Amino acid sequence: MGVCSRSEASRRIIAGRVRVNGNVVRDPELPADPAVDRIELDGVVLRAAERVCIMLNKPRGLVVSASDEQGRRTVYALLHEAGLPWLAPVGRLDRASEGLLLMSNDSAWAAGITEPDAHVLKTYRVQVRGIVDDAILQRLRAGVVDRGEHLSAASVQAVGGGGKNTWLEIVLVEGRNRQIRRMLSTCDREILRLMRVAIGPLQLGDLAKGAWRRLSEVEIRQLSGKRPSAATR
Repeated sequence: MGVCSRSEASRRIIAGRVRVNGNVVRDPELPADPAVDRIELDGVVLRAAERVCIMLNKPRGLVVSASDEQGRRTVYALLHEAGLPWLAPVGRLDRASEGLLLMSNDSAWAAGITEPDAHVLKTYRVQVRGIVDDAILQRLRAGVVDRGEHLSAASVQAVGGGGKNTWLEIVLVEGRNRQIRRMLSTCDREILRLMRVAIGPLQLGDLAKGAWRRLSEVEIRQLSGKRPSAATR
């Protein structure tokens, strides 16, 4: 319903701060239908927030999390005064990575982008120290094994660079944890920059670093292939 994250919702429910149809509930897994049931938080009836889907150009150094145990700055600092409802990241970018990040309060729409069966392509531009020759490109295209896990990409191609570094374009279908970094590490290549520049048909374009904008209804439909459902969190 755009109030808070799943983890925070669980804490509030377990603490007895939530009532459903007048009864205190402490089970976060209790089924409830916002269209039928009266849901209260601290005595205030909750109304579903407006559905919001945004794209953000994440700078390096920010953590994609609502809070960080080490006190590091998070992407939510960029939205602090935006007046938006609670938004959850749609997928992840690690702290050292940058570029296109989606956020939304529509968990069903988000799942339709991040679930492996969705097959939504994610495109990255990667600056690698040194030369990436044809042998390395072929190895990456064939897929590599890291710690017993097979990692592969939909496509890998060199798109620029000089004698000191190489720019690659890597397209993933199913992104594993730190997948691109792990793939290049098996080839003894160090990543200097890693930027996500597209998710499906949505391009990062000229959106300034640290800036964000709402997605249009057309963009939302293009990413999901259908009109997203109302937020239910």
